[in-house]
Parts: sequence; structure tokens; C-alpha cells
Amino acid sequence: MDRILFLCTGNSARSQMAEGLARALGGDRVEVWSAGIEPKGVHPLAVRAMAERGIDISMQFSKPVSAVPSDPDVVITLCDNAADRCPAFPGRVARLHWSLPDPATVAGTEEERLAAFRATRSEIESRLAALLGGRRGT
Repeated sequence: MDRILFLCTGNSARSQMAEGLARALGGDRVEVWSAGIEPKGVHPLAVRAMAERGIDISMQFSKPVSAVPSDPDVVITLCDNAADRCPAFPGRVARLHWSLPDPATVAGTEEERLAAFRATRSEIESRLAALLGGRRGT
């Protein structure tokens, strides 16, 4: 089983969506967490965008890296700030960096803002499908 940590600055949108998607796509082949450098709560539009895909992240919560219960095998940073400030992990940890724009910073109508969350969700899903499709859980 691969243990994957998604790390972002606020652990409110990108990393929360990635956590939910990885659980859905990876099933029992993966153990998944998300965390933030400066956690600030799950964004309601992230919850809504994921619900559209049939994935409920409403019970997920923002947490600091120190709250991750185990040492990950893979750390995926989802923003440049998190990549720059990512702590070192013991052992052999694969690090990936997916620099994705923060949908929470998009201005406009609620529909325009939701469209940004949908686009981010789709990009993460595509990358995870490629990553998990090439990995075999133990």
C-alpha cells in the first residue's frame, strides 16, 4: 500500500480535493492524507465540486503536517509555497510537485468561482489517474 500526502498552503481546496480523489481512485491500494503549511478550513466550493463527482469530502478537515499519522511514501505538493516550505521526511520519500493555481483566489460570480474549482478538480483527477494507474499497491 502506498501512503500519499498532499501538501498545500491552506489545506482548504487543492489538497482536500486531491485527498478525496485519491481515496476514490486508489481504493484500498492507498492510504491518503492532506495537510497544510498554514491550515485554514475546507473551502465550501471544494466540497461542492467534489460532490458533483459523487465524492463526499464534507467530513475532511484542515490539518497541519504534524497531524499526519504516519510517514508517507509519496509527498505531492500542490502549490509553490508548499514546495518551498515542505518539511523533510525520514526514509525514502518520493516528492512530486504539481503547481496548480488556487481556485479559492478566483474572483467573480459563484458560478465562475465554482468553474475554477471544477477545473482544478479535473486537473488533479487526470494527474492522479496517471499516477495511480502506474502504481501497484502491496
